[in-house]
Amino acid sequence: MLVLHGILGTKSNWRALIKRVIATNPTWGALLVDLRNHGESRGFPPPHTLEAAAQDLVRLTQTVEVRVDAIVGHSYGGKVAMAYARAVHGELHRLVVVDSTPGARPDATGSEGTLRVVELLAEMRGVFPTREAFVAELLAGGQSRELATWLAMNLERVEGEGATGFRFGLDIDAVCAMLDDYLAQDLWDVVARPPGRMGVEVLIGADSTVVDADDRTRFAHIAAEQPARVHVHLVHGAGHWVHVDQPDATVALLAEAFRADATA
Repeated sequence: MLVLHGILGTKSNWRALIKRVIATNPTWGALLVDLRNHGESRGFPPPHTLEAAAQDLVRLTQTVEVRVDAIVGHSYGGKVAMAYARAVHGELHRLVVVDSTPGARPDATGSEGTLRVVELLAEMRGVFPTREAFVAELLAGGQSRELATWLAMNLERVEGEGATGFRFGLDIDAVCAMLDDYLAQDLWDVVARPPGRMGVEVLIGADSTVVDADDRTRFAHIAAEQPARVHVHLVHGAGHWVHVDQPDATVALLAEAFRADATA
């Protein structure tokens, strides 16, 4: 399975949890991916679109000597996973979407917090003398310490450029372009009409604002129409970060889905 993080994340975000899933399903393996313009995947040329990110994955899978049969994606990564499922024309057996809406959001409803973080980072393009100074500026911008500390994982050391310290290492303009396309695209058809033999698992944080009431109703209707192929799970006690807020429930749901695949 391919495992995809959300915007501003890295492949390490899911490592501990996916190890637990694999432990219960030893016939499976996982490839954790840094999406373009994130983690170690730097310097990609535009356009920075969902389709481009999906094609990155297509090229990646052509270089590995195992069959990629499933994909798991959270948030932005969930929509990339849908685009990948469409791109490979039914080759997948399982698509897992974790708190990601397939629909277009031209008004950015549900993503306001993410956009504010990205806008703040775009204003913070300078060099900071210490990691703590970077965190302090994010706190002054109204962000939580937990989020600020997490974002500080993307800091890079700067030396010999007229300044010494740390700067945010991601190309924030490229990230903005990725978000713009994420909000513009509608991929409901991938869930409503899964290509080939693919089954779909949807995990939604009960307290999340990203997947709104209309989305939940539409997911429920699709699942009712295709009960053998589309399953929707509301994870109580979880917000948008389902796998962080309720890791045990997330592991249990994924483990069951992939166990079913292994015995199908």
